Amino acid sequence: MTRSPSIAPLIERYFAQRLMHQRGVSPHTVASYRDTFRLLLRFAQRRLGKPPSHLDLADLDAPFIIAFLDDLEAGRAIGAKTRNLRLTAIRAFFRFLAFEEPASSGQIQRILAIPGKLTEKREVHFLSRPEIDAVLAAPDRTCWLGRRDHMLLLFAIQTGLRLSEIASLDRSDIMLGTGAHVRCVGKGRKERRTPLAGKVRAAMQNWLKESPRGGASALFPNIHGGRLSPDAIQYLLAKHVRTARAHCPSLRHKRVSPHVLRHTAAMELLQAGVDLSVIALWLGHESILTTQAYLHAHIALKTAALAKLQPHNMKRPGRFEPEDRLLAFLDAL
Repeated sequence: MTRSPSIAPLIERYFAQRLMHQRGVSPHTVASYRDTFRLLLRFAQRRLGKPPSHLDLADLDAPFIIAFLDDLEAGRAIGAKTRNLRLTAIRAFFRFLAFEEPASSGQIQRILAIPGKLTEKREVHFLSRPEIDAVLAAPDRTCWLGRRDHMLLLFAIQTGLRLSEIASLDRSDIMLGTGAHVRCVGKGRKERRTPLAGKVRAAMQNWLKESPRGGASALFPNIHGGRLSPDAIQYLLAKHVRTARAHCPSLRHKRVSPHVLRHTAAMELLQAGVDLSVIALWLGHESILTTQAYLHAHIALKTAALAKLQPHNMKRPGRFEPEDRLLAFLDAL
């Protein structure tokens, strides 16, 4: 009987050759997959009593993978979405093994057949026009920090870029003039160009005229000229939302994150009549199915508005009565 191959060299080859060299995936994807296999190998060490480097491929069969996912849900209190993300990483590895270890095809196919859990569709949260105006008015534009924050918020609401994309932007990524746009590299290292509206373009021109702190190349630098971190952007957004709540009561019941600004950009485009396929390209969605959530939110918004309309007072139709002959005669003259 042929001994099952060791799992260690297969995992090493998968990460070094398949993910990083052949596919050239982003560091975020590598980190996500790495964390999944850390959890999986530690679970195997507890459950099987074997060090990860001594595990064989046969140890990681379908019942074991299901037990691992169940343990994550119970022990780490993860939701169905996170469970599915871990399963996606495991499936990708076993699809790689389908070519590397064809002798284990039965085991591999059973793992690939493990179904993901159904997840509830999240409600799309976004800002209304008065809420947008209140948030944009919050920064004090008499100082450099306030002008930077206002520009960042205005830019995020119009472009719909992800938090990581905004944080990584340089001044050289902004193209002004005819067809003004911003160039960014999004998920999967895919480059896209997002148009800048007239108001944002004018504001960006003024922003770029200001001398960068410390010769910074970042589009939105910190006070020392370094690059703003995603945490710093989340902090400044939360600070200005707190200020805006004093003038816009509806914000008191909303949790406004950078991703809510992205949702807001999508809803602004949808309400302006932009086609859903264009919005998907605008946001850098891999599939238009992801963008469908905004369409559902838009329909729900219209339905709620329609429910507030009062029906017209209409008289109940009575029995038909023929017009008076004399009046009919006069009308015909």
